[in-house]
Formats: sequence, C-alpha cells, structure tokens
Amino acid sequence: MASLSLKQLGGGNRSAAAQLPGSRSRPGSAPPSRVGFRVLASGDRAEPDLSVTVNGLNMPNPFVIASGPPGTNYTVMKRAFDEGWGAVIAKTVSLEAEKVINVTPRYARLRAGVNGSAKGQIIGWENIELISDRPLETMLKEFKQLKDEYPDRILIASIMEEYNKAAWEELIDRVEQSGVDAIEINFSCPHGMPERKMGAAVGQDCALLEEVCGWINAKATLPVWAKMTPNITDITQPSRVALKSGCEGVAAINTIMSVMGINLDTLRPEPCVEGYSTPGGYSSKAVHPIALAKVMGIAKMMKSEFDDKDHTLSAIGGVETGGDAAEFILLGADTVQVCTGVMMHGYGLVKKLCAELKDFMKMHNFSRIEDFRGASLQYFTTHTDLVQRQQEAIRQRKAIRKGLQSDKDWTGDGFVKETESMVSN
Repeated sequence: MASLSLKQLGGGNRSAAAQLPGSRSRPGSAPPSRVGFRVLASGDRAEPDLSVTVNGLNMPNPFVIASGPPGTNYTVMKRAFDEGWGAVIAKTVSLEAEKVINVTPRYARLRAGVNGSAKGQIIGWENIELISDRPLETMLKEFKQLKDEYPDRILIASIMEEYNKAAWEELIDRVEQSGVDAIEINFSCPHGMPERKMGAAVGQDCALLEEVCGWINAKATLPVWAKMTPNITDITQPSRVALKSGCEGVAAINTIMSVMGINLDTLRPEPCVEGYSTPGGYSSKAVHPIALAKVMGIAKMMKSEFDDKDHTLSAIGGVETGGDAAEFILLGADTVQVCTGVMMHGYGLVKKLCAELKDFMKMHNFSRIEDFRGASLQYFTTHTDLVQRQQEAIRQRKAIRKGLQSDKDWTGDGFVKETESMVSN
C-alpha cells in the first residue's frame, strides 16, 4: 500500500543523489525537496532505512566515529568499518606531529552517586589528550590503505593547524591526496596549544575563524565540516561564520572545558600526572542535555538563515543509545557522532544504536531518517511566547468550562443536560 503524507517538513535532502561522492556542492544547485512524514499501513511496513546522504556522501547509517582515540590508526578504523559504522573521522592530524606529546594517565571518570566508587554508573568523562602524535605521512598512508580496502565507506580526515595560511594549504593538499572523502576542521579542541592559535583558540574568535575558513575553503575540493566549541557564549555565531565562509557543514559539540575533581585523600586533581593536572575536555552522558541545546540553536539558525538545504549538521555529545541519537536527529542533525561511547562500550555499540533507532522509527511509523529529521525543532520558542501560549490556553479552557456559574444560567429546554454537566461520576 502506498504511504500517506501526514505532515510536510521544509527543506531538502542533504544533497543531490547524482552528485559524485566527496565532490563539493556547487552554488545554485537545487537539491530535491525533502519528503515529509509518512505513515505506512500497519500490515505493509518495511524495515526502516537508516541510510543517509550527506554532502554527496552515502552512508549506510547516520552513526559516525568522532575524531579521537577510536580513530587513531588503521587497525581501529578498520574495526569500525567492519562493525558497521556509517563513517569514520580519524583523530586530528597536523603537519608537525613531533610537537604533540601526550601524557598518561590522561582520562578521568565521573560516576553517579559518590564519585570514586567503582559501582556507580559512569556519567562523565574528562580527557587531557592532544591530537594525533603519529607522523602525518604515516596517517596518510593508512588513510589510503583504508580507502583501497573500503572504497565505498566514508573516511573523513580531521585536521588542525597553526595560524599560518601556507601550513593550512599544505595540510589540505596532502590530506586530499590520500583519498579521504571529506575534511573536518578542528576549531574546538579545548586544551593544548592555544598559544599557537590552534583548536578552540580559532573557534572562539569569529574574526580569526572567518579568515582561516577563507583559506581552507579556497583550497579544499572536498566537503568541509567545521567542528564547533561549546566553550563560548553563543555557538551560533562561529557556526554562522563557518557556513558563510564556505564550509558545507557544522559539527557540534566538542568537549566542554572542565576540572573533573579533586582526590580528597591526596588533595590532588584528576587526572593526576606526577601530582599535577590541567583542565580538560568533558564528555559522556552528562553533557548530552548541553549538546542538545547547542545543536538546537545551530539548527534553528541554519534553518532560518540558510534554509538548511545545502548545509549539514553533525551532532555530538553523550550518545550511548539509539534514543540519544533520535533526539539529535529530531533537532535537525543529519549524522550523529560517537567517541566516548565507543571508548566505554566498544565498536560493537553501533549495532545497538542502529537497532534502537529502528525501534524508535517503527514506533512512530517512520520509514527513513528524513521523515523525522528536524521534526521537534518547531516546538522551541521564547519564554515570552510560552507565557502567551499558556495564558491563551487558560482562557480557552475557561470558555468551555463545564457547569453553570449562577442560578440565573439554568434554562428550561436544557435542564437535563445542564444537570449532567455538574455530575462528577
């Protein structure tokens, strides 16, 4: 039985299916209109389709390995593809890996209940890890090997450089030659090397961001995503700058600057390295509500200012279940990235995510991701509007309130119905 249209959503598919994978969108191209909600006859329902097309990149599902430890080398990225992840974003690379020196331990966990107990559920995760410390040439060779072995799978390079146009151009050129499908720019790492104007030092400065994005997009021939920092008052401002400067997509959020805690026995901070520590990036389940708010803000801005047709949004933050992912998609995300969840639960987590997302889709009779992407965005408004809506609802309820207000309201013709209107059982 043919599906029936229930409600049409504005916007279009993320890019035309005929576009070559990895090619950049051309200005003026008109993507097809997005199909709205569809309700299928209960006896004729097909298995939900999780595949997505984002900036011309075809993925079997919207779940993407986020840049970080799960994408450090060929072995782990191969494992991610074998387990079924929709795409993999490698750990961030730069031209001079020898400047990157990591320490151990570099992670700390926050548990529900009394922190420090081994029994509480892990709800927070802090890291003070830097970008890849492996030679760029080694990473590029592994990118090429992965694309040779998995030509139909999406591999995205994450890159970060100093405030130097020539360095950015060289890095982009070398990364593109490795055969990757797209590039994510790390404008959001909250710790390490801010003195070199790297990471969040760029993402927090809109003027600097505009200049660097200009360099990048003048050079890149692949789709470019700008990864945004949450460590800013209004995340929509740098997101807007990145999109206006030519980036095809925005990814948000990176980790939140934090101090995980103080060991009350030793009086030393965690994670503790030779008795000392430094603020790091906070992730895992506890950041999910914050990430939802940031993604919602970006999505509303994209929809109102860019018509959200030619640009994409990749959501990140505390995803461990299919329901977590559904929330991001309902707010307008095209893809959902996972990093800490993989570190805690392994690469096989993707199977659980896909199964749970399908269950959600079946519950609402959604047949594909586009049927509900952005559906909940319309329900966010201002507090002033909430007050007005509630006042109007109260007024309407009063207008139809059951029962008579005064003895003078009784009528002869409607006496029985008027009596019944005041009976409680």
